[in-house]
Amino acid sequence: MWRDWALVGVLVPVALLEGVLRPDLPWRVIAVTVTVGLAFTLLWRRTRPLLMLAIVFATTSVAPLLMGGAAVETYTMAFLLIMVYALFRWGAGREAVIGLATMLVSLCLSILFGRTVLADAVAAVAVMFAAMALGVASRYRARARMRELDQVKLLEREQLARDLHDTVAHHVSAMAIRAQAGLATSASRPNAATDALRVIEAEASRALAEMRAMVRVLRRDQPAELEPGRSVTDVEQLAGRSRVGPDVDVELLGDLDGLPPSVGAAIYRIAQESVTNARRHARHATHIQVRVDADATSVRLRVSDDGDGSVLPAASPGYGLIGMIERADLLGGTCEAGPGPRRGWIVTAVLPRTGSAT
Repeated sequence: MWRDWALVGVLVPVALLEGVLRPDLPWRVIAVTVTVGLAFTLLWRRTRPLLMLAIVFATTSVAPLLMGGAAVETYTMAFLLIMVYALFRWGAGREAVIGLATMLVSLCLSILFGRTVLADAVAAVAVMFAAMALGVASRYRARARMRELDQVKLLEREQLARDLHDTVAHHVSAMAIRAQAGLATSASRPNAATDALRVIEAEASRALAEMRAMVRVLRRDQPAELEPGRSVTDVEQLAGRSRVGPDVDVELLGDLDGLPPSVGAAIYRIAQESVTNARRHARHATHIQVRVDADATSVRLRVSDDGDGSVLPAASPGYGLIGMIERADLLGGTCEAGPGPRRGWIVTAVLPRTGSAT
């Protein structure tokens, strides 16, 4: 990484400058050469931390043989603590154990040959363990961050799956219904096919527009839409009379101003999916009622139809129903769907007005 090259680019001149300015440095040429050479091991400390650490300690153990028993005593050699940190930050568990054993053996040999006194050895061990602890802490923090990012990605994928299902399923279902109606009435009413094609074209345009908006947000090289998303007032757009399929009536009650965008979008998507399911599955349905009622603490949504509710098995919910339940649950609310007391299908959702999960 460029930061590793920058670090080496700083250490090499510092080592050379120390060799020039320190009059008390023993074996100046060899000490500076060893320091500069070992500085380049930092370039591979992330990918091969154990090998680089072994090279460092092997070199510092052999160098005294060329220096009449004197150790390399440049101040710049303090960067070797970075190698200890790197081993416990990026190395595997087995590599960390081997590296720790290597360091302890090297320190014991230094004490045995008289190059290090016991007091200095104790201080070296304390500093070494501090670098090890820092590496372990950084490793744990990085893993925790990765787990957090993975969780965020999973939530984003679930959100995207819900949005795609709600958007595509709604418009495609409308196109399928109109196409079936056009085919069924084409023989007796030739103009019905033309009307169906117009509706299909309009629904396809809306679906493409929403899909492009989603893709634009996902692509990093494209600016995201600055327009607000769906809100609770958009539920009124679901209302309408239809020549084929049940009519939809929408009723908005209570104080709907000031709702958080997440709550408004969830109410709209749940209502949209409920209406889509009713049009697709409710046999003999002639009417769909959508009712939104808000009070000081919660927002309630109720979508009901007068069709044959028995055709919607609650034991095997599809992705649409799962998405509705997940939307409500993420906001601390509930969503339930089931057959009505007499006939039809009823979807009820209750969301906290604050939009915060419990």
